[in-house]
Amino acid sequence: MNTKTIRIREQQFVLHPTGTMFWVDRSMLLISDVHLGKVAHFRKFGAAVPQSAAMENFRLLDQVVSSFNPKVICFLGDLFHSSINLEFKYFENWVSSLSSKCILITGNHDIISPLKYEDLGIEVLPEMQVGTFILTHHPISRDGLFNFSGHIHPAVRLKGLGRQNLRLPCFFKTHEQVILPAFGKFTGTFLMEPKLGDEVYAIAKNEVILIATS
Repeated sequence: MNTKTIRIREQQFVLHPTGTMFWVDRSMLLISDVHLGKVAHFRKFGAAVPQSAAMENFRLLDQVVSSFNPKVICFLGDLFHSSINLEFKYFENWVSSLSSKCILITGNHDIISPLKYEDLGIEVLPEMQVGTFILTHHPISRDGLFNFSGHIHPAVRLKGLGRQNLRLPCFFKTHEQVILPAFGKFTGTFLMEPKLGDEVYAIAKNEVILIATS
């Protein structure tokens, strides 16, 4: 997989094609909008989604954790899609295999009791400030702080010759924040329109590509 390395406020970050971001100086892996349990939720209501799709998120989590071996894994909200179902047991097993410390910044879908996560050794917070950076689920603007967030599931549309166009998930960077793409499958995306000074890092197959900067 081809990553892209950027610098923000003298800190180094690696953008990974899974939609995750590795904060090199802190050995911290940022992951947003995994939406575990969504496959089981769909299947409960009769959607024709194969059970194997639920395991794809865990395969990708294993892959990116293996790539970076982070000291800390920080989920930027919407870790689990809804109430507890079979996938929570898979998640318990996955967490038990980690050597990394885990933190959950709660999102609007995180309705499972924090006690369930704390029983797994996961710290649950509404937001977290690290130096001049602030980690949240919803994008925010706060004086003097650079924000990492998710929630929006950002994407960009690329236009080709004629009527050809392609919609790709992306990391969306402004002068004061980076909005991470959704990690989870079946999450949908929201088209973003870059403004002057914004940078868009699109995910195309196994590569992160800078496709717009003004």
